[in-house]
Amino acid sequence: MNVKLISKEKDELFKAILQLKTVEECYDFFEDLCTIRELESMAQRLHVAKLLTDGRVYSDIVDITGASTATISRVNRSLQGGNDGYTVVFDRMKEEK
Repeated sequence: MNVKLISKEKDELFKAILQLKTVEECYDFFEDLCTIRELESMAQRLHVAKLLTDGRVYSDIVDITGASTATISRVNRSLQGGNDGYTVVFDRMKEEK
């Protein structure tokens, strides 16, 4: 974890997110918190990460998601050398099924 990222305000944000229990609650909270474009960008990055994890190539991902190659590269760098945040989420989502 990047220690420069840590702050009391972000801790509070993450604790608030962890209080949400349903997808509907997430929609309500994030609609209040973010612009539609910000939320769409975050959802797109998660989708890109899933497709990269599934072994899809950049050109397929561009066609499927409309993401730029710069966004795909950024997500790929996170998958390759990040903090394993995507991996934790994807593993837990698999466990839920």
